[in-house]
Amino acid sequence: MNKKTIYQDILRYFSGEKVDLSYFEPDLSSLTEFQQKVLNEVRKIPYGETSTYSELACRIGKEGASRAVGGALAKNPYPIVIPCHRVVSASGIGGFCGESCGEKVELKKKMLEMEGATSSK
Repeated sequence: MNKKTIYQDILRYFSGEKVDLSYFEPDLSSLTEFQQKVLNEVRKIPYGETSTYSELACRIGKEGASRAVGGALAKNPYPIVIPCHRVVSASGIGGFCGESCGEKVELKKKMLEMEGATSSK
């Protein structure tokens, strides 16, 4: 994988182009098995769609672990490539990049708008 390619693809993504980043194989070896499982499942959420924390917990066989899923997402070392912005709270937007408020949540909202995101429900 060429670093130049991933950077170019991320720039294309932020220019509004639908980009498939599934070819990038992120190194998650520094994370726990649970965190890796969560982040690998997040990669399956399609462009323009969302999933809730609780839905994601069920998809990995850990029903009731939505808070732990949020904690794993906060450890995401590759935002955009692992699209944690597509995971939302059942009652709202949720946090982003380890923050529950502020400018990062605004970025999450803009990214979801850019993708024309729809609820998975």
